[in-house]
Amino acid sequence: MDFHHQQYWQQRAQALKIENRLFINGRYLPATEGGTFAVDDPAGQRELTQVARATGVDVDLAVRAAREAFERGDWSQASPAQRKSTLATLATLMEQHAETLALLETLDTGKPIRHSLRDDIPGAIRCIRWYAEAIDKVYGEIAPTGNDSLALIAREPVGVVGAIVPWNFPLQLACWKLGPALATGNSVVLKPSEKSPLSAIYLAQLATQAGLPDGVLNVVPGYGHDAGKALALHHDVDALTFTGSTQVAKQLLIYAGESNMKRVWLEAGGKSANIIFADCPDIDKAAQNAAAGIFYNQGQVCIAGTRLLVEESIQQPFLQALRRHAAAFTPGDPLDPTSAMGTLIDSDHRQKVANAIERGLQQGATLFLDGRTHPLGDHDGYLGPTILTAVDNRMDLAREEIFGPVLAVTTFNGEQQAIQLANDSDYGLGAALWTRDLSRAHRLSRQLKAGSVFVNNYNDGDMTVPFGGYKQSGNGRDKSLHALEKFTELKTTWISLD
Repeated sequence: MDFHHQQYWQQRAQALKIENRLFINGRYLPATEGGTFAVDDPAGQRELTQVARATGVDVDLAVRAAREAFERGDWSQASPAQRKSTLATLATLMEQHAETLALLETLDTGKPIRHSLRDDIPGAIRCIRWYAEAIDKVYGEIAPTGNDSLALIAREPVGVVGAIVPWNFPLQLACWKLGPALATGNSVVLKPSEKSPLSAIYLAQLATQAGLPDGVLNVVPGYGHDAGKALALHHDVDALTFTGSTQVAKQLLIYAGESNMKRVWLEAGGKSANIIFADCPDIDKAAQNAAAGIFYNQGQVCIAGTRLLVEESIQQPFLQALRRHAAAFTPGDPLDPTSAMGTLIDSDHRQKVANAIERGLQQGATLFLDGRTHPLGDHDGYLGPTILTAVDNRMDLAREEIFGPVLAVTTFNGEQQAIQLANDSDYGLGAALWTRDLSRAHRLSRQLKAGSVFVNNYNDGDMTVPFGGYKQSGNGRDKSLHALEKFTELKTTWISLD
């Protein structure tokens, strides 16, 4: 039996021993106040474990450990070569434990094991290895001053970084924060979502095994209003990095202002437009990309192509192609390696998504494909691909982030209307356009107000390019060398040469 069979994963799931404690100063610990919270398997509809619930007391312990480690200097002052070696070792250990990490991710979130194993965990590993390799490739600067002075410009680690990450790609997005934060010499206190903390807890022991000094990485699972708030308000946290909803992102800015003006870097919500022109080079390929762009990971993707803007003259053939490709995302058991779609994160979220569909119908949208009924019956976690047409840009469907497999389709005529519709949003994370016209591609890419614009693809990219958004999609950038800027301070040293 191998990992291509459902029974293999079911047996591994039954035998899995789950670590469920906090990780502070190099050790697993129960919560100081003894609290726990349940972590469930949304597909199996069972409790996986009771995880230690961090409160403000635990966050304070973790921040203190992080500060002591930073001031001690065995990581913050370590040579670039030493930090590089340690993070590269961590990436190798993650590879060796990839199946366990993938299984934890699938059990925790309900995403298909094929995606955890193929995308999430390899993506997290690539991120850590990429930043390990980047450490000794980044240089300081010498300013062009007069001959009587020498001005050196250097980047120094900011200190203690608080990282708050969401439940949709738990380990991969954690590594998007950990990679650059650790590479630049900082200490980190990581708060994973209470809905998906297991892979981060497991990663902590691998980091210590790789040689990361005690206190450099601490993991404090808990609730946002408790552990997350304590981290955001803490006066000894120098920078806060966050991926999640725009509503929470705004609150974190307030907390920073109420405390020590810590740097706050936010990757928040999205409502990205995928624009299909009549001169689209390949309607079938565009439809396949559009389906994956909204239905992958059950639509729980910040940069999902949730708004499809299709030129009116090709709406019908495009929708028919889209329906065919949506069929590839029929919900199935996440532990079945043939499943391309699993469950939503929990039954409450599934109900919110179903409510958004109903609200769209009440506001006048037309149901083209209904994912509320599917082969798995009344299971509370499943909701399949759903497509609504005749969506007006004023409808909630076009304006609010649903975070589920729900596509809102709007028609347009001509470039100007397409741009107007695409940019008429509070968000600006991503956008895509499909056209054979090279001039149009360049012209519209410049006009679209989004952090990433994809031409004749949807959401391609790798570690070499920055990820983040305009407007209420946040600030700062994850990935690429640009992420290093978020976790460093610029220092000028001016030397007179009299």
